[in-house]
Amino acid sequence: MPKDLPVKLPLFTSKNIIRTSLISIAYLLLSSFLIGFKSNQVILVLIFNSCFYASMVTRKFILGFSIFIVYWIIFDYMKAFPNYLYHSVSIEHLYRLEKSIFGIHFNGRVLTPNEYWLMNSKPVMDVIGGFFYLMWIPVPLAFAAYLFFRDRRQFLLFSLTFVLVNLLGFVIYYLYPAAPPWYVQLHGFKFIAHTPGNTAGLARFDKFFNAAIFKSIYSNGSNVFAAMPSLHSSYPVIVLYYGLKNRLGLMNILFAIVMLGIWFTAVYTSHHYVLDVLAGILCAATGITLFNWLLSNTKLRIWIDQMCLRIA
Repeated sequence: MPKDLPVKLPLFTSKNIIRTSLISIAYLLLSSFLIGFKSNQVILVLIFNSCFYASMVTRKFILGFSIFIVYWIIFDYMKAFPNYLYHSVSIEHLYRLEKSIFGIHFNGRVLTPNEYWLMNSKPVMDVIGGFFYLMWIPVPLAFAAYLFFRDRRQFLLFSLTFVLVNLLGFVIYYLYPAAPPWYVQLHGFKFIAHTPGNTAGLARFDKFFNAAIFKSIYSNGSNVFAAMPSLHSSYPVIVLYYGLKNRLGLMNILFAIVMLGIWFTAVYTSHHYVLDVLAGILCAATGITLFNWLLSNTKLRIWIDQMCLRIA
């Protein structure tokens, strides 16, 4: 065989089949034990295995995106370990702190921004805000896919930063469980364990389109007492940072608009306080800074170089 011809690796080997099968079965069994069996777990396994065996390109793609898969699994498993079991939930304190800092005087009362917008919502804002809030996951994933095909190294840097920011947020969730604004609107300051997720102001978007888009999303939430920080607010910061880093020009203007839209909608729909949004921004900035420090002062850079070769 001429030396300049690349060696074509087989897609199906006994080692690959055994390994992927064991991982798939272990995931399904563990998921069933921790949070109960769900159809989306099977869908995830089918997507992973289909991409892994479809072609070498799709294999590299799904292996690269396994970073996001691990994040999703960790997030899903949080249902088995509710954060309110480890610390008391901040309900009244966060509400009153929000009002003392960002209170709005309206009709002789002092309202939180959430309460103000609840009384002054508009259909056009409901629709626009809903579309912005639908972008909180698709935009980061689409951006990651773009980076995967454009620059594998930047893809890994973005993906690892994304996961690190989420892990920081998860730690805070357990250190400081916090109720969202809609919880206070519905239940007051009384703690009620096992409270189901709620669409809050996003229900107006569903009603406008006579659909259950957000209802289906929030019915699968891991924990309603995870409002602080707002990771919804963190994600667009990471996207914009790497967009600027990769000099994407006009695309960064779109990223900035989406970011501001998500921040506003989080408050407008009573899913987060302004304090939650600010904490989410700070969480993203901390994660980005920490990741860059690790990249410069540890062997992380070497590991990333090795991973780039594997998915190149």
